Amino acid sequence: MIDYLEKIAIWICRILAVIAGAALTLMIVLACANMVSRAVWLPVKGTFELMGFLGAVTAGFSLGFSQLHRSHIAVGLFFRLFPRPVQILLDVLAGAVSCVFFIFCANETYKWGMFLREIGEVSETLGILFHPFVFAVAVGCLSMAFVIMLDIFRILRGKEPLKPV
Repeated sequence: MIDYLEKIAIWICRILAVIAGAALTLMIVLACANMVSRAVWLPVKGTFELMGFLGAVTAGFSLGFSQLHRSHIAVGLFFRLFPRPVQILLDVLAGAVSCVFFIFCANETYKWGMFLREIGEVSETLGILFHPFVFAVAVGCLSMAFVIMLDIFRILRGKEPLKPV
């Protein structure tokens, strides 16, 4: 069952990472287009808003993928001083706290998105709805919590943390 969940996690994180990469690429294209357009004529309307929305998608959707590849900052120097059983316990506790934190973040972000949806909040210049981008960040937080949870199960089973093939 855990192996199946790990395959699902890798699949979900890859899809979200592709979307995050596309959003980042759009941010680069938009920034370049805005610079050229500003030099030649007028800046692209709504660049600041679009950069914010795309940045939220990029940051949110890349969380789980970065956890899979351990490309985030992890402080383990102190943990290495303890015996292996204590290291495992500390890894599980740190993972559990992180997992709960990201579930909390996802829940609060979701509630904020629902509030924005209820009031119909839109961006000032382009009139784009805010809530889909807030929900995107909530999905990213859930993917991070999911990967961390699977890492905890792997640690408890005596395996290395989850890594994509």
